[in-house]
Amino acid sequence: MRTVSRREFLAAGATGTVAVWAGWSAAAQQQKPPLFRISLAEWSLHRALFGGQLNHLDFARVAKEQFGLDAVEYVNQFFKDKARDQAYLSEMKKRADDLGVRSLLIMIDGEGQLGDPDESKRLQAVENHYRWVEAAKALGCHSIRVNAASRGSFEEQQKLVADGLRRLCEFAAPMGLNVIVENHGGLSSNGKWLAGVIRMVNLPNCGTLPDFGNFGDYDRYLGVQELMPFAKGVSAKSHDFDEQGNEIHTDYFRMMRIVLDAGYRGYVGIEYEGSKLDEFAGIRATKALLLRVHDALLAERS
Repeated sequence: MRTVSRREFLAAGATGTVAVWAGWSAAAQQQKPPLFRISLAEWSLHRALFGGQLNHLDFARVAKEQFGLDAVEYVNQFFKDKARDQAYLSEMKKRADDLGVRSLLIMIDGEGQLGDPDESKRLQAVENHYRWVEAAKALGCHSIRVNAASRGSFEEQQKLVADGLRRLCEFAAPMGLNVIVENHGGLSSNGKWLAGVIRMVNLPNCGTLPDFGNFGDYDRYLGVQELMPFAKGVSAKSHDFDEQGNEIHTDYFRMMRIVLDAGYRGYVGIEYEGSKLDEFAGIRATKALLLRVHDALLAERS
């Protein structure tokens, strides 16, 4: 298979043609479904959103028209006061639906610690997330992403977080919503610890959102491997790229083999957090890399 240069990929991405000629080209030629699909995490555009260059309501349009992507992952920080604004949520859903863009999940921050040692604060944190479960349902999402923050020993934090998660999952279950945890600082960046929390909850709608980064000193490949059995989404974190278009902090080929070997065949969300490329170029570079990895791994498995 011819290796397409990073410059070609970026140029094609700028015109939206990547989705046509490179998007699942190998899978299409072999009449096989893609090994995975690509979505866009809203945090990839956080500077444009916080800076006022992009309106949250236009996120789905930008994902489709600028990047050729048909699925998005929202971040609650960009519509913090709209969780129960039905008119606003309806407008979000309409804009995405009109474009054929799927709303996959909402990433939730700033609603308290689900593993707070103070039971009243823990229960309040659980209840703070209820409105986001309802918002996710209204938007047609399959999950909300939460954080697993707590205090205490390794084992104490596992038990406390499991308690908060279980309560939230029980609320979400009748609505058909999952509650998924990202490795996102503290002990949640320890794959063994977080996998243990999910096993303690032991509910089918409790899972993980493995992020390629956010592991600190913990081995990222081991961490993703430990979290993949519970994954209901995957976050492809990216920062910097070499001249060949490879992410210099994460071996995407190695990481995606781990993802696929776990049997995962869902969406992989681009979450660009770099500063050397602007946000739009960083998203396109990450997409180009994921497409190249996809076709290479498809060829390996044929």
